[in-house]
Amino acid sequence: MNKFLIKKYFITGLLIWVPLGITFWILHLLLSTLDKSLLFLPESLRPYHLFGMDIPGLGVLLTLVVVFLTGVFATNFFGRTLVRIGETLLTRIPVVKTIYTSVKQVSDTVLSGNGDAFRKALLIEYPRKGVYTIAFMTGQPAEEISAPLTEGYVSVYVPTTPNPTSGFFLILAKSETRELDMSVDEALKYIISMGVVAPPGSLPPKSGSPSP
Repeated sequence: MNKFLIKKYFITGLLIWVPLGITFWILHLLLSTLDKSLLFLPESLRPYHLFGMDIPGLGVLLTLVVVFLTGVFATNFFGRTLVRIGETLLTRIPVVKTIYTSVKQVSDTVLSGNGDAFRKALLIEYPRKGVYTIAFMTGQPAEEISAPLTEGYVSVYVPTTPNPTSGFFLILAKSETRELDMSVDEALKYIISMGVVAPPGSLPPKSGSPSP
């Protein structure tokens, strides 16, 4: 067996085991973290005390139930009132106020079903003319910023690769952006893989700017 075949088989094995290993590692990390939510239960109600053994994944179920019930509770009048009172108290604590309001604004923007945040993948020229990258539309610039501008602008987020959680915030003219015929998930895969995993059946970008 020559060196070329050995290298080929070894790389093929890595291509199979590396994604599997990382997937199971992330799942294990997620499950073990969520299972720690059981520590909030009284000792007498924990699985080990009731059944004589720990039950992996029970913390995930508990977390999902708590999140769901919180949503149900927060949608009625009494729940909304308590949430507003709690937020008012948090915003009066100096350090907590800054952290909480920042995180809440981001989560409200990203998780809300309304708005244009992270709903469109765009092609833009960045960081210079002739060089292109993928960005995500996050909305419209604040009125204080858009007022002195002479044409329509959009706010975009340019993620880095292979870690899309860091990136750059840009304000660009609509005419300088092109909406791509790919979903946000497909665009993220393309970015994370550094262009290796291309969207299946992807088409050239549509001419024109995205609608606000």
